[in-house]
Amino acid sequence: MTEKRDIVIIGLNHKTAPVEIRERLAFPSEDTAKVLEAMRQETYVDEIILFSTCNRVEFLFTTQDMPKAVEAVKDFVAKFKKTPRDVFEQALYVYNGEEAVQHIFRVASSLDSMVVGEPQILGQIKEAYQEASNHRTCGVILNRLMHRSFSVAKRVRTETGIGGHAVSISYAAVELGRKIFDVLEGKAVLLIGAGEMAELAVEHLVTNRASPIFVANRTFERGLEIAERFKGTAIRFEEICDYLKQVDIVISSTGAPHYILVRDDFKGVMRARKNRPLFFIDIAVPRDIDPEINHIDNVYVYDIDDLKSAIQENIDERQREALRAERIVDEAVVMFLRWVQSLDVVPTIVALRDKIEEIRQAELKKTFASMASVSEESRAAIDRLTAALVKKILHDPTVFLKQSGHKDKKSLYIDITRKLFNLDAQNNRKPDMG
Repeated sequence: MTEKRDIVIIGLNHKTAPVEIRERLAFPSEDTAKVLEAMRQETYVDEIILFSTCNRVEFLFTTQDMPKAVEAVKDFVAKFKKTPRDVFEQALYVYNGEEAVQHIFRVASSLDSMVVGEPQILGQIKEAYQEASNHRTCGVILNRLMHRSFSVAKRVRTETGIGGHAVSISYAAVELGRKIFDVLEGKAVLLIGAGEMAELAVEHLVTNRASPIFVANRTFERGLEIAERFKGTAIRFEEICDYLKQVDIVISSTGAPHYILVRDDFKGVMRARKNRPLFFIDIAVPRDIDPEINHIDNVYVYDIDDLKSAIQENIDERQREALRAERIVDEAVVMFLRWVQSLDVVPTIVALRDKIEEIRQAELKKTFASMASVSEESRAAIDRLTAALVKKILHDPTVFLKQSGHKDKKSLYIDITRKLFNLDAQNNRKPDMG
C-alpha cells in the first residue's frame, strides 16, 4: 500500500523571530547545496525545498511520518548552525496539509511579506525551487505545488492592485512627482545632499527618464562621485539658487541643523521660470526646506511626514486588495488539495484493477486448460466477455472512490476497499527502491 504523504512547512519569519535569530539561522546561497544533499539522506523526509531570505527561513517537504520528520529538521538546523534548539524553537511554526499549501501560496503572492505586495519574494522562491530541482530533491508533489504557487502569484498580481501602490519613501516621492508633472521624462532633477533614500528616489526618477541630473553637496568631491553614478553634473552648494531657475524636481537630504532654502531665496526664481511648477522632496530630518516656500504659487513642498502619510494610504489600499488576493489563494488551495487527494485514490484503483485482472487471467487459464477442443474464436469471445464483465463491475467502485464529495471519509473508504479486496497481501515485502 502507498503511504499517505503529508505536505509540511517548518520555519520562522519576521513575525515570529527577531532579526538576531533570523540572521543566525539564515542559509547563504553557497550552503544550499549542502543542506539539500544532507536532507536527501534523511529517512523521514521525501521531497524538500529550502527558502532562506532576510525575512524567513523555511523548509517545505513531504513526509510519511510528520512528527519524526519535523524533529529531524529541527535537529539538522541546530547541528548545521551550531545553535541549540531552545534558542530558536519557540519562534518556529509548523503547518501541514491545507495550512501548508495555503502558506506557500500566500508567501509566493507576497501576502505574508513584511511589505505586502512586494515583488521580490516570488523571484526568491523561484530561485529556491530551481536549486531544489537541480539537486533533484523535488518530486511529483512539490513540483506541482511550486508551479501552482507561481500561477497563483501571477493571478494575484494581475487581478488585484496589490502591487500598484507605492509603499517606500523613495518610490512614493516619485509617484507624487508623477501626479504633478504627469510624465517625468525630460524633467531636470537637483539632488541636494547624499542621503540613501534621496539617492534611491533619484534612481527611480532616472528609471522614468528624468534628465538632466544635477548634484549639490557640501563636499564637492562627494558630489562628483554621485553625479558620475547618475551620469549627471556636480554643482557647488553656492550655485543651488541659480539652478532653481532651470530644474523641475529638487530632492534634499542633508544633515544640516537648519533650513538650507528659505522663502527669501525665491526672489525672482518663479519669474525666471515663467511660473513652471517646481517640486521639492524634503527627506531630511531636521528639514532642509522652509515650509513657507509651499505658499508660493506653483511650488510644491513635501516633507518626510507627507510622504509617510501617502505611504500609509497606499498600505491601506494594498490591504484592501489583499482581501481579494486571499480569495484567489483559497480557491487555489481547494483545487490543489483535490489533486493531492486523487493521488491517494489512484494507487488503490490501479491495485484493485490489477488484482481483478490477475484473477480473471488465472480463471481463464484453468477454464481453457479443461476445454482443449474450444476454437480460437470461442476463446477470444470468452476473453472479451469476461473483460467486459470486469470493466462493468469495477465502474461504480472506481467512480465512488474518485468522487470529491467524500473529503473527510475518503481515506476511510480507501482503507476499507484495500481490506475488502486484500490488496496489501501481495505488497507485504519491502519494495525495491533501486
